[in-house]
Amino acid sequence: VLGGFAFPGVFCSHLQGHRALGSVGCKLSSLNPKGLSKDGDVIIGGIFHVKILDTVMENKFMKKPESQSCGKFRLRPYCWVQAMIFAIEEINRNSNLLPNITLGYRIYDSCNVISRALEGSMWLITGEDEPVPNYRCRSRTPLAAIIGEAPSKISIPMARLLGIYNYPQISYFSTVPFLSDRRQFPSFFRTIPTDYFLSLGLMHLLKYFGWTWVGILAADSDDGEIGSQILKEELSKASICVAFSETIPIVHSVKETVQAVEVIKRSSANAIVAIAFDAFVVPLTEEVIRQNITGKVWIATEAWSTSANLFNSELAGTIGLAVRNRYIPGYKEFLLSLHPFTSENNIYIENFWEEIFGCKWPDTDSNQTISDYELDDGIKICTGRENMDGLNNYFLDMSNLGIVYNVYTAVYAVAHALQDLSSCKPGEGPFFNGSCADIHDFEPWQLLHYFKDVHFVTKVGDKVYFDNNGNPPAEYEILNWHLTTNTSLKYVKVGSIDFSAPQGKKFISNESAIMWHRGQTQIPRSVCSESCPPGYRKAARQRQPICCFDCIPCSKGEISNQTDSSNCLKCPDDHWSNDKRNKCIPKTIEFLSYEEPLGATLAAISTFSSLLPAAILFIFIKYQETPIVKANNRGLSYLLLLALMLCFLCSLIFIGYPTRITCMLRQSAFGIVFALCVSCVLAKTIMVVIAFNAMKPNSKLKKLVGPKLSNSIVLVCTVIQVIICIAWLSSVPPFPVQNMKSQIGVIIIECNEGSAIAFWCMLGYMGLLAIVSFIVAVLARNLPDSFNEAKFITFSMLVFVSVWLAFIPAYLSARGKYMVAVEIFAILASSTGLMACLFFPKCYVILLHPDMNTREHLMGKGTFST
Repeated sequence: VLGGFAFPGVFCSHLQGHRALGSVGCKLSSLNPKGLSKDGDVIIGGIFHVKILDTVMENKFMKKPESQSCGKFRLRPYCWVQAMIFAIEEINRNSNLLPNITLGYRIYDSCNVISRALEGSMWLITGEDEPVPNYRCRSRTPLAAIIGEAPSKISIPMARLLGIYNYPQISYFSTVPFLSDRRQFPSFFRTIPTDYFLSLGLMHLLKYFGWTWVGILAADSDDGEIGSQILKEELSKASICVAFSETIPIVHSVKETVQAVEVIKRSSANAIVAIAFDAFVVPLTEEVIRQNITGKVWIATEAWSTSANLFNSELAGTIGLAVRNRYIPGYKEFLLSLHPFTSENNIYIENFWEEIFGCKWPDTDSNQTISDYELDDGIKICTGRENMDGLNNYFLDMSNLGIVYNVYTAVYAVAHALQDLSSCKPGEGPFFNGSCADIHDFEPWQLLHYFKDVHFVTKVGDKVYFDNNGNPPAEYEILNWHLTTNTSLKYVKVGSIDFSAPQGKKFISNESAIMWHRGQTQIPRSVCSESCPPGYRKAARQRQPICCFDCIPCSKGEISNQTDSSNCLKCPDDHWSNDKRNKCIPKTIEFLSYEEPLGATLAAISTFSSLLPAAILFIFIKYQETPIVKANNRGLSYLLLLALMLCFLCSLIFIGYPTRITCMLRQSAFGIVFALCVSCVLAKTIMVVIAFNAMKPNSKLKKLVGPKLSNSIVLVCTVIQVIICIAWLSSVPPFPVQNMKSQIGVIIIECNEGSAIAFWCMLGYMGLLAIVSFIVAVLARNLPDSFNEAKFITFSMLVFVSVWLAFIPAYLSARGKYMVAVEIFAILASSTGLMACLFFPKCYVILLHPDMNTREHLMGKGTFST
C-alpha cells in the first residue's frame, strides 16, 4: 500500500502528494489508463469490453512489458455504452429525478481482460488518471456506483475489489449464481437473472418440446462451466439426458473447434444448447455449416440469442431465451445523432463509424491519399458525410434492446438510490443520530444503504427492484429465428417465461408462430429412444442414461395408461387388462347359467330325464297287480323311482347364480337323495338274498321277509347321510365365493364347500353304500332266475361306481362352470344307469311282452334272460 496503510476516502490536496510519496521510495509503475469522461456533481462509472484482444503476445520479461492493446471493435457492447450515456443525459434533463444535480460518467474499456477491468476499477475509484490504491485525491465529485461488467469472469474480481470499498456495482450481463453470495460480494447487484433461472428456463423449453436427448456446448470459462453444471443438474431433475458435453474455446482453436463439431456430427441428439457469448459461438457454427451438418436445433442462451454476428440462413429455426426486450423512447434518435465531428469525447466513435458504414478513415500519419486507398485496396473512405437514416443493421434495430435495457435500468437504479439519499431529512436519516448523507460528498457505503431498497417503475411499466441477494425479477422472452423472403433472419417472439408470475402463468408459448429449419412447422425430435405407448413400460438399458430404454409390454393383469410409463399398474382384483394393456376392464363373471347353451342343455336333459322315472312309476302303478311289479318289494320300487326323479331334478339346483341357499342345498340334497337311491337298491339286493334263503326248509329268515326289513334298511342308511349333512351344514356350511385366481380374466362365481372333509365324507358314505350293494349283488348273481334281480343290480351298481370313480379326477381337474357341469353329468349318468338297469327290462316286459308278465312264466327259468 502506497505510503503505509490508508483508509478509503483519504484525500490528497493536489497531485504533488504523489510525487512526495514517491520521493521516499513508495512508488508503483505507471499504468496510464485512458477512458471516456464527463464531469458532473456525481459520477457513475462504467466498464465495458467494446474491443477484445485479437492475440496475446508472449512476454519473456527481458524488457519492460508493453501495455495490452485492444484490437477488434465490437458493435454490440458499443450499444451498451451508448445506453449508459443516453440514460445519464435523460436523467439530467428530468426535473423530477435528481433536480439540481448533474450526473457525470467515466467509462473504461476492459477489452474482456480481467487485469484491464481491475485497472479500470482503480481508475474509477481513485478518480485520477494515474490510479493510486487506497487514495481518492479529489475533494468533490463522488463516485456513486459502477455499471459493469458483462462476463462473470470479470465481474467476480471487480466485485471483490469494489466490495472492499463498499462501492455499489451493477452488472447488466453477469449471470453466475456465485455472485449472489452476500458474504463475499456485499455490494454486487445485477439487472439480469442468474444462470439458475436461465437453466430453469432452458429446462422448461426443452421439456415443452419433448427434447429429452440434448447436447451441451459451453464456453471454456468460469461462466460456461458453472452455467453448464447448473443446467445439467436441472435437466437431471426433469429426466432430460445429456448426450454430450463439449467446451467451446474462448481463444479460437481450429483443432478444438473441429473436435467439438465431430462430436455434434456423430451424436443422435438433435437439440444442442450453447452456453457462450456470440463471439465464441461464431467459429463453431461456421464449421458446422461448412461440414453441412443439418437437422440440428440450436437452443440459444441470452448471451447470443439476439446476436447479429450469428445470422446465417442455415441457423434458421434456432430458438432460445433472451432478457426482456423493451422499447426505450428517444434512444434511436440519440443513436442517429452520433457523429465523429459533433460527438464530443465519445469513445471509439471513429471505429463505430467504420463498422456501420464499412469504410475506413484515412491514416493522418501516412502520406497516402484517398485515391491511393481506393486504388490499392478497394477500401471505401470515411468522409463524415455518411447518413445513418438509411441504414438497416443491428445498431439501429430497436426490436433487440434486451441488454441495452438492462444497462438503461441499471443507470436509473443508481439515480433512484441517489434520489432517496438526497431526499433524506436531517434528524430522520438512517445513520448515526438520524443524520443524512450529503449528495455532494457521501461515502459509498451510505449509498449502498439506499441501493438495497431501490424500487421504481420504468417508463414502459416494468418494476425494478433487487432481492436480498441483489438479483432482479427473473423474466425471459422466447425468441425464434425466422428466415425471411430475402434469405435474411429476424427474431420473432414466440413466448415468455416469468418466474415471478403465479403458478400456471410462468410459461407462455405461441407454438403456431414457431418456424423450424427450412420452414418446417413440425417439432423436430431429439430423443435417445422413442416414447413407449400406453400398454408398455420403459426398461432402462444397461450402462446408458435413463433416456435410453426399451419398451416392454405390460404383463397380463397389468396396464400402463400413459406414455413413457416407468412401471405397469396392477389391475384391481375384479378387473383385468385388455388386449392392448392400456385399460383395466371388469373381469368376465362366469357361472353355469340357464341362458348359455351348456346350462340350458343340461337343464333340459335333467327335466326330461326326471319325466322318465315318473312315467315308469305311472306304468308300475297302472300294472301294480301284475307279477313282475309285485316281485321284489313293490313299495321299494315306487320309493326308488321317486328318489330317481328327485336325483334328476336336484341337478337343476347346480344351474344358475350361486347363492348361500343354493350352495347349501346343492350337495346336501344331492347326497341325501342319492343315499336314498342307493339305500333302496341295497335293500332290494338284501331282500333278494333273504327271499331265496327263506325258501329253504326250517329257515329262520322267513319272518324277515316283508316290507318291514326293507323299509328299515332304507331308513337307517338314509338317516346316516342326513346326519352327516346336518353336521356339515351346521358347522361349516358351503357359501358362494368369487374365484379370481383359477382362470385369467374371469371371476368364477362358485360354491365353496366350506369343509372339504365333510364333502368327501358325504361322497364316501354314498360310495360305501354302492360298494356294499355291488358286493351283495355279485354274491347273489348265481341265484335261480325266478328270484334273481341281482344281475341287474350288479350292472346298475357297476355303472354307478364307474361313473363316480371317473367323476373324482374330472371334478378335481375342472374349473368354474365346467366343474359344476361335470358333477351334473355324473348325477345324470349315474341316475340314468340305475334307472336303465333296474327298470327298463321290466318296462320292456310290461309294455311289449305282456304274455310274459305271468306268475308261471315268472317262475320258470330264463324269465329275464331275454
